[in-house]
Amino acid sequence: MVFAIAIIALALIFDFYNGMNDAANSIATIVSTRVLKPIQAVAWAAFFNFAAVFIFGVSVANTIGKGIVDISIVDNAVISGGVIGAILMSAIATHNGMPISISHAIIGGYAGAGVAKAGFVAIVTSSFGKIVLFIFLAPILGFIIALIFSIATTWVVRNKKPSKVDKYFRRLQLISSAFFSLSHGSNDAQKTIGIITVVLFTNGLIGNTFYVPDWVIFMSYSVISLGTLLGGWKVISTLGMRVTKLTPFGGFSAETSAGLTISMASLLGIPVSTTHTITGSIIGVGTMRGFSAVRWGVARNILWTWVLTIPLAGLFSAISYYIIAYIIKIV
Repeated sequence: MVFAIAIIALALIFDFYNGMNDAANSIATIVSTRVLKPIQAVAWAAFFNFAAVFIFGVSVANTIGKGIVDISIVDNAVISGGVIGAILMSAIATHNGMPISISHAIIGGYAGAGVAKAGFVAIVTSSFGKIVLFIFLAPILGFIIALIFSIATTWVVRNKKPSKVDKYFRRLQLISSAFFSLSHGSNDAQKTIGIITVVLFTNGLIGNTFYVPDWVIFMSYSVISLGTLLGGWKVISTLGMRVTKLTPFGGFSAETSAGLTISMASLLGIPVSTTHTITGSIIGVGTMRGFSAVRWGVARNILWTWVLTIPLAGLFSAISYYIIAYIIKIV
């Protein structure tokens, strides 16, 4: 029981870092376009992160809980090893200002701990394959939708004065930012919900049927919102101000496009990277002004963190699993 409570506490620490790192995803565009001040933007994003609890279900949580590692081999050492590896990866990235995929940190961490215990047969290949597919598909979808959305919106406002267009889209960006924060909360909070639920199930605390208790849902949404409220300011600077120069028009297009992509994935029960999606959308908007408008050197560095997140989190988690399993054995 004590071990289970400790793992839940670790999962909530991960949830907090999730919100802190992904604050950049929710507010980078609205801050870089100066529609809101940073403190106003994080409060706005945190509110809508939590509001998602009343709109979306728990399909993503079920995928995390049952669709990554074969639940029959899961024990406390696997879960805690996975969460510790994800926390290490998230903390290193957040404090160094790199917008990694927190989703892939927990997925890679959980999978790495499972492989450390039982080998690659521990992985649920059908679900894991979909997740890997969306590593590439989510930013591509964000890029394409943002590009199409930008072209269509440009055509609609083609005869308007630039000053009026800017005024309208500064207001509309409040709506698009709220929508993106809702979609972010719907997908990312559920990853922690899935981990906590599998802890409860593994320790026999919710019976023989895997289901998500309401208190787990509200607690996870509250903690990720708190992380967003405190914000990862280095990451916000990288994502919102260094990839490309944004206008309120561009911010609206990027947030709306990314929100649509993430909401679709949440409804399908697919845990996607909000970081990958919003970055793809921002690059799509920047490309509207020409390829030279995107700082491809910064984008390339971000891409490397995406590629390395799952294997590094898996490595950290495998090491953590072996240490925890050894301690349990000798205690």
